[in-house]
Amino acid sequence: MPVAQVNGIDLYFERAGSGPPLLFISGTGGDLRNKPNVFDGPLARSFDLLAYDQRGLGQSDKPDVTYSMADYADDAAALMAAQGWDEALVIGVSFGGMVAQELVLRHPQRVRRLVLACTSPGGEGGASFPFHEIEHLKGAARARYLIPIGDVRRDDAWAADHPDQYEQLVALGSADPFADEPGHAAGAHRQLEARAAHDTWDRLPQVRCPVMIAAGRHDGIAPVATQEKLAARIPGARLQIFEGGHLFMIQDRTAAPAMAAFLLETNRG
Repeated sequence: MPVAQVNGIDLYFERAGSGPPLLFISGTGGDLRNKPNVFDGPLARSFDLLAYDQRGLGQSDKPDVTYSMADYADDAAALMAAQGWDEALVIGVSFGGMVAQELVLRHPQRVRRLVLACTSPGGEGGASFPFHEIEHLKGAARARYLIPIGDVRRDDAWAADHPDQYEQLVALGSADPFADEPGHAAGAHRQLEARAAHDTWDRLPQVRCPVMIAAGRHDGIAPVATQEKLAARIPGARLQIFEGGHLFMIQDRTAAPAMAAFLLETNRG
């Protein structure tokens, strides 16, 4: 099992593909055992793709101590160093986008170009949906609560008109095959604690690398208005809105190619 020892813990990672180095930082609850994942999409065809289970998640260590967003960013930087990467292209999705903001602020020399997808800056720029407030919801109850927030088009009327599709989404959102693993609940809780404290707003004008802000038009977790503030706060940032909700990278087939094109701009002759 590929594991890197970083900052006193073991991080599980996977790496595949060829091309410029690309670090992919996943969202809340991310676990590479869940399929399909980023390695099943188009990015591995254009990049040397590195992804990992963040502390507290998946097959990585789950110490039951307080985590900070700085810890997550330092883990990412240390993982890159363990792979022999001085710098890389970076995509951060949702919670991973929050980590990526901390990464580029704490370790600016390591980030060549950056895509922040369906994420938020916190502070005066606006926070993402407060997942820590619904931590008590489990299984189908949690899925039913989040479906109309993850994609605001999927309201009660839509659910009534599309009962089969709705129940499929409930089933997908309810599944947690690793819920009974030791440390699973504690690690997930520690991630939500760190997420609730995320705030890079005052520091974002310090970002100097090229940045693309990618948003889902119908996302209620990281709304377009928040993405507009984020883009305006980072010097020279480019905002692109895609058709979909919080999962627009799956819903809109143009999203991943657009992100890849942005990241590859400096690698063209």
